[in-house]
Amino acid sequence: MPFLAVGAALLAGVLAAFGWLARPLRPDPRRRAELSEAVSAVDRELAANLELMSMFDQTRHPVVLENSQFARHHSTLERSAGGTAEAVAALYARIPETESAMERRGPAQSLRDEDRRLIEGWEGDAREAQRALRRSVDARALVGWAAVTARLHGRAAPR
Repeated sequence: MPFLAVGAALLAGVLAAFGWLARPLRPDPRRRAELSEAVSAVDRELAANLELMSMFDQTRHPVVLENSQFARHHSTLERSAGGTAEAVAALYARIPETESAMERRGPAQSLRDEDRRLIEGWEGDAREAQRALRRSVDARALVGWAAVTARLHGRAAPR
């Protein structure tokens, strides 16, 4: 009989602790504002790069793509945007090879097929990176098991 009472008290304590840990975990307003600013800056930069790429498509004159805003906000994105930041970093790492592909031209400003695929692949990935960045700003409060694991892993703000 005393074991049942101890077991019930222990179970009640575990359930109370889980309930306390599972309460909604809302994003820190300061970190959310920093993320919003970083996403806006990198989004504008990607839009400008896509505009430069469309100019290349029309004129076949190589362009120099921008990367200053990403360099400025990389740490904020890495801290608050998780996997999205990794995808954007990989996209920006491919800028030199994309610019080189634009500079390699054949007769009558023609492009080799592999260079065209590289350039068009970068454009498509840049559009997807923009969408992913915009989604990362709309993070909702974590609830339930997600909040428990975030608290136990020490993440103060949801991604």
